[in-house]
Amino acid sequence: MVLHRNLGPFDATAIGLGEMPLTIENNLGEAMGIETIHAALDAGCCHIDTAWAYYCSGGEEQTGEKLVRQAMESWDGPKDEVSVATKVGHFRNFGPDGTTPTWGVNGQPEHLIEAGKQSALALGVDTIDLLYFHRPDPSVPYNESIEAIKQLVDAGVARTAGISNTSIEQIDIARGILGDGLVAVQNQFSPIYRSTQDTLDYCEKVGLAFVCWSPLGGFRKAKDETKFDPFRAVATSRGVSYQQVVLAWELSLGRRVFVIPGAHRPATILDSLKAGDLDLTTEELDALGRGLSVE
Repeated sequence: MVLHRNLGPFDATAIGLGEMPLTIENNLGEAMGIETIHAALDAGCCHIDTAWAYYCSGGEEQTGEKLVRQAMESWDGPKDEVSVATKVGHFRNFGPDGTTPTWGVNGQPEHLIEAGKQSALALGVDTIDLLYFHRPDPSVPYNESIEAIKQLVDAGVARTAGISNTSIEQIDIARGILGDGLVAVQNQFSPIYRSTQDTLDYCEKVGLAFVCWSPLGGFRKAKDETKFDPFRAVATSRGVSYQQVVLAWELSLGRRVFVIPGAHRPATILDSLKAGDLDLTTEELDALGRGLSVE
C-alpha cells in the first residue's frame, strides 16, 4: 500500500512523481516518459508534479505539461484520483550554442496570469489541481506575484495554490493573501541540502504541506556522495536501496512532508514508491541523525 497523506483537499500519495527528468536534458524520449508515468500510476502513485518550464534544449516550451497530458489521456486508470501540480514564473534560456541552459524568472502579475492559463491548456484541464509560483522574482514585490496566483484561483484556473523556493517570510505573505487557498510549499530538501529545514518545520506548525524537490540530491549537479553513507548502511542491513531509506527518512520528519523523486525509467520510480512501506526504527533514525551531524 502506497503511503497517502492529505495535500490540501487532495488524497495524495506522500511519494509523488517529479516529472522534470523526463523532459529536460538526458531524457530518453516521449515513449519512455509516458511509460514511466503509467508505471507510477499503475503502482498507486496519485500525484504528479511538473512545470511550465520543463523542456529540453531547443525543445518546445511546456513539454513536461504536455507529456503529463498525453500520459493521463492514454492511461485507463481512475483519473479522478490523480492530482497534478504545475508551476509558473520560471523559464529557460539557452546559450548561443542552443544547448547550455540557464533558468530565468518572471514574476510579473500579467505574465503569471497568462502562463497559468497556458498551463491549463497544455495539461488539457479546465482547472489545475495545484498551481505553484515557481520561484520569487527579485525585481517584483512578492505580494504582487502572489496576488496574481490568487486571481488564477479566484477565476477557477487553479483549484489550490502553492509556493516554491521560498522563505518563512514569504510563506507568511502568501498565507495572508491566499488564505486557505495556499496548501503547499515546495522547497529543495535532501541529506545534502538541509538549509530549508526551517521552512519544513514551519509548514508543520501552520498546517501546510511541505514538498521536497530533489529529495535524492538531484541528478544534474555533482554532490557529496559521502552524505549518503549513513543511508547506505541502513539500506544494506534492510536489503533495500539507499534511495528508499533517504525518502523514508524525509517522510519521517513531519506528518505533512511529501517527496517528489524524479525518474528516467519505470524501475526507478517503482523503487522509490516502496519507501512508503519502509518504517525506520528509532535506532535507525538516530543513527541517520548522528551521521548527518558529522561535518
